[in-house]
Amino acid sequence: MDTAEIRRRFVAHFERHGHRAVPSASLLLDDPNLLFVNAGMVPFKPYFLGQETPPFDRAVSVQKCVRTPDIEDVGKTTRHGTFFEMCGNFSFGDYFKEGAIELGWDLVTRSQADGGFGLPEDRLYPSILDGDDEALELWRKVTGLPDERILRLGRKENYWSMGVPGPGGPCSEILFDRGPEHGPDFDPVHLGPDMPFDLEDRLLEIWNLVFMQDELSAVRSKEDFDIAGSLPKKNIDTGMGLERVAFLLQGVDNMYEIDVMYPVIERAEELTGRRYGADHGDDVRFRVVADHVRSSMMLIGDGVTPGNDGRGYVLRRLLRRAVRSVRLLGYEDRALPELMPVSRDRMAETYGELHRDWERISQVAYAEEDAFRQTLRAGTAIFDLATSELAATGGRELSGDRAFALHDTYGFPIDLTLEMAAEQGLSVDEAGFRRLMEEQRQRAKADAAAKKGAHLDARAYREVADALGTAVEFTGYEQVVSEGAVRGLVRAGEAVPTAREGESVELVLDRTPFYAEGGGQLADQGVIELDNGARVEVTDVQSPISGLIVHHARVLEGEVTLGSHAQALVDVERRKAISRSHTATHMVHKAFREALGETATQAGSENSPGRFRFDFSATGSVPTSVMEDVEARVNDLVIANLAVHRELMTQEEAVRSGAMALFGEKYGDTVRVISVGDWARELCGGTHAEHSGQLGVVKLLGESSIGSGVRRVEALVGGDAYRFLAREHVLVAQLSEALKVRPEELPERVHDLVERLRTAEKEIEKARVGQLLAGGAALAESAQDVGGVAVVAARADGAAGGDVRTLALDVRGRLPQGRPGVVVVIGQVDGKVSVVAATNEEARSRGLSANAIVGAVGPHVGGRGGGKDDVAQGGGSNAGGIDAALAAVPAEVARTLGLG
Repeated sequence: MDTAEIRRRFVAHFERHGHRAVPSASLLLDDPNLLFVNAGMVPFKPYFLGQETPPFDRAVSVQKCVRTPDIEDVGKTTRHGTFFEMCGNFSFGDYFKEGAIELGWDLVTRSQADGGFGLPEDRLYPSILDGDDEALELWRKVTGLPDERILRLGRKENYWSMGVPGPGGPCSEILFDRGPEHGPDFDPVHLGPDMPFDLEDRLLEIWNLVFMQDELSAVRSKEDFDIAGSLPKKNIDTGMGLERVAFLLQGVDNMYEIDVMYPVIERAEELTGRRYGADHGDDVRFRVVADHVRSSMMLIGDGVTPGNDGRGYVLRRLLRRAVRSVRLLGYEDRALPELMPVSRDRMAETYGELHRDWERISQVAYAEEDAFRQTLRAGTAIFDLATSELAATGGRELSGDRAFALHDTYGFPIDLTLEMAAEQGLSVDEAGFRRLMEEQRQRAKADAAAKKGAHLDARAYREVADALGTAVEFTGYEQVVSEGAVRGLVRAGEAVPTAREGESVELVLDRTPFYAEGGGQLADQGVIELDNGARVEVTDVQSPISGLIVHHARVLEGEVTLGSHAQALVDVERRKAISRSHTATHMVHKAFREALGETATQAGSENSPGRFRFDFSATGSVPTSVMEDVEARVNDLVIANLAVHRELMTQEEAVRSGAMALFGEKYGDTVRVISVGDWARELCGGTHAEHSGQLGVVKLLGESSIGSGVRRVEALVGGDAYRFLAREHVLVAQLSEALKVRPEELPERVHDLVERLRTAEKEIEKARVGQLLAGGAALAESAQDVGGVAVVAARADGAAGGDVRTLALDVRGRLPQGRPGVVVVIGQVDGKVSVVAATNEEARSRGLSANAIVGAVGPHVGGRGGGKDDVAQGGGSNAGGIDAALAAVPAEVARTLGLG
């Protein structure tokens, strides 16, 4: 049974039992605790946490997931990968333990001819939390299995929580016995509360049923927590691993060999000439390739681009581990163009966007591979330097510090370091490297733990929403003034009945024209006036939970009370300015896609009054000519005064109409499509101008990089753009007048002036250096004899570090041939002291070191320095000590020579 059919049967089974089929959410959700969606229940967290009211009692989904805590162990086991799909059914206060057990057992055991998975009952072992007698009785009742077939496991295995205070509950797993070839025999009755490690491959967990029934008040670890009481509503959250069920039903040994992954391994075999199954080390690399190629593709598909931190860093590691694994298998050419299309073709049956967005996805992935290949070349050079230093000292082991620096600073994989060291007969301090890696990992875990628990405390908002009974009506698309009533007041996280003059409060109306920040558009501002004479200034508007619009406000006068009638007045000029910016963003997005191709997809934006910033995917800087063309194209359409249309339709209808949907944005079943004429069409919930002509003018200020593969354009709109252009015009006029040229001749004239200035500066520098060196001969002739060594100690006021070094080396070269010589020159500019010492070969043969001399004179000028025996330099901040420092030079030479 192929993977697509397993997915289809799972969803169909639960749809037949009254579940709403919910499409997979993006891998990227706005959750402070997660880089990526890592479990099927994550999109439903607001319902489980009580932050939002679910729109259905039952749901089923097949959710894209990525987990990366043990990324370096991928491929070493046959159970774990980074990207996976989690099939889940969910009940929000509807059915509970018995319903979950019945539904799960029915699907797993029903024959394939009847739409089930047909797994043999005699190889299935349910498990319960030890002590959950209710679950035990229900498993007996539903399955008819004897006690010895129902495993009793401890909290480590069979209790679920989010790791923070909140909902939790016992679990039941469905385990599949893969047979004695996958682990030792076992006695179910005496198995104990912990699953033995050597049984984890044999007793494979395929489905986890979470009975969410407890309210946890303190979670100290997975097994150590306090249960404060029962949840007001008991929920069900289950997860069936699609890949695990697939490899069981497809008769293969592990998830890497299923229909959607093994073709990548087969292509890697063709490229490398190696064979999967012939060598364990190679098998691990083949699995890494299959897993990471797929994971990277899915992450890029959801809008992640490679970077040096956060999500971008995870993607970069995945891509580079895939590339380096292929290299270790013996293939050194570009690998991703050969492998990723194979993965695309297998996954696109379910995720059609992979084909639609392939140009962008492939461009990002292939550019990262090219960059990594350059890194490998640079890392190899650094490795060669490290090994040559080892050879010079007779060492045979590369230190853990050097291996870690190669890995962490230069992105050079430890596998390659080990391989290349072995080729040269060297070893690597792996223990030291692993220790440093573990220290880094622990720091990352500590940082993640410090951020944990950042779930929004939505109790007060939930209380207001429940009292309201319906979503706040947003009237702002048609109105900037509307009547309403005060339905909620929140202060310091608590619902309150009143707010007095001078107090800050979060205010909820039953209907409002104020736009809550979202989709890159800043929130409205304005005032709310109450019928009792109270007046409130609105400074921000947010939507902390679905359906609730909260005004962040300060009471200017009077007292605000629940139930008061209110009139909400939006700052109209601010709203218009923001709306113009938002419409301009849509137009610039479309123009860039026309100029650069469909890969120039929006990656973020901010629409402010009179200005906006727009981030988009691009592999390199945007040429000036393209920026000019985009600006001209947009302003031509501004002049055309295109009507801005708004339509409501389903997501499917919107996509068919050609409307763009943005990565990471949440859209409901019904979406709002904004069209600028028949030209730019996007899904958007923001406010907009009525016609493009209202924008007046759009001025692009420039573009820059904000990360690998992402560029940012900043721009002005309307009056702000006009005022900017007016200032530019005045500036150009002033420059034209000063330089006596026409405006169009300014660039050439300025370029000419800059070149003349550079030439003059070079001549001045040449003359200055010549003047400085002119005294070199006299200094050499004035050398003091100290024990047969010619010693020059001179000051050069007005000379900085580079000049001081030039003079010292020039004087050293003028000393008599064959005679030992030491030169020290000390310069100072604005109190900053520079010291340079130089010795010739004859002086060094008598034990004189420039490094030691700088060390001796440095303290006199309040500084220090260092270098080699022939040349050393330093600095200081005590110009008053220069004479004492110069006097110390012959004394240090005499001391070294043993002249007392």
